[in-house]
Amino acid sequence: MFRKIGVFLEMIKIEHTLFALPFAFMGMLLGSVVINGHLPSWAQVGWILLAMIGARSAAMGMNRLIDRYIDAKNPRTAKRAIPAGMLKTGEVAAFVIVFFALFLWATLELSRFALQLFPIAAFLIIAYSYTKRFTWLCHLVLGATIALAPLGGWAAVTDSFSWSSLVFYIAVAFWTAGFDVIYACDDIDFDRREGIYSIPSRFGLEKALKIAQGFHAVTAVGLIALVFITPLGWWYAAGVVIACSILFYQHRIVKPSDLSRVQTAFFTMNSWLSGIVFIFTLIDLVVKYW
Repeated sequence: MFRKIGVFLEMIKIEHTLFALPFAFMGMLLGSVVINGHLPSWAQVGWILLAMIGARSAAMGMNRLIDRYIDAKNPRTAKRAIPAGMLKTGEVAAFVIVFFALFLWATLELSRFALQLFPIAAFLIIAYSYTKRFTWLCHLVLGATIALAPLGGWAAVTDSFSWSSLVFYIAVAFWTAGFDVIYACDDIDFDRREGIYSIPSRFGLEKALKIAQGFHAVTAVGLIALVFITPLGWWYAAGVVIACSILFYQHRIVKPSDLSRVQTAFFTMNSWLSGIVFIFTLIDLVVKYW
C-alpha cells in the first residue's frame, strides 16, 4: 500500500506544489487585506490548501492519463507510472475523480464566487493536455490554468475580482508560461519528430528562450505594479527584487548551446521564486495589520 502511495505521489510530482501554492496563499492574503481589511481566517487557509491539493492532484493525474501514449514514446517520460505499468489507467482515473471531488468540496466551503470558478478551472485542467496536439500556445494555456491559483485564492476570501487580482493573475500566467517554455526545450527533438506543438519545436531554441525572457519580463512588470496598486510596501518590494534576480539568473544559466541546467532553471529557481515572494508578502502584511 505504501509503495502504491509513493507511486501516486511520484506521478503527480507532489514537490512541484511549491510552484503554485505560495501564490495561491498570496492571492488569499492580498484579497483579504485589500478588500476585507484584515488577515484571512485559519479556516480559509485550510480550505484553500485542500482546494489546491485537489486541483493540482486532479490536474496531474488527468495529464498523465491523456498523455500516456506520448509519454511511452518519449525516453524522458517512458518511466512514468502508467507507461511503465506501475499504475493502471483505471486506478489513475479513480484518483482523478477523488481529487476533483476534494477540489469541489473545498470550493463549496469557501465562497459562492469560488464555486462559480470551478467549472472554468475544471475545463482548463482537462483541456491543457490536449493543446500541445494542435497549438504552440499550449504554454500560455498552462499559464492561464496555474494562474487560477492566486485568482482563486483572492476570489475565495472576497467573493469578487479586482484590477489588482487580474494584474497578479497575468503576472503568474506569464511566469508559468515562461518556465514551461524553458522546460520544453529538453524535448525539442522528440516534439518535432512526433508532431507535438511547443514554442521550442516551432521557433527553435534561440527564439524560444528569447520568448521565455519576454514572458518573464511581463511577470516582472506585473509583480512590480502590485507595489503601486495594493497596500504592499518595502518588504514586498524587497521580495520582488529577489524574484526578478532569480528570473534573470535562470535565463543566464540556460543557453541554446547548453541545456544541462534546464531542470535547475525549471524547478529549483521557480520554487524558490514563488516561496520568496509569498514570504515577503506575508511579512509586509503582518507588519501592517498584526
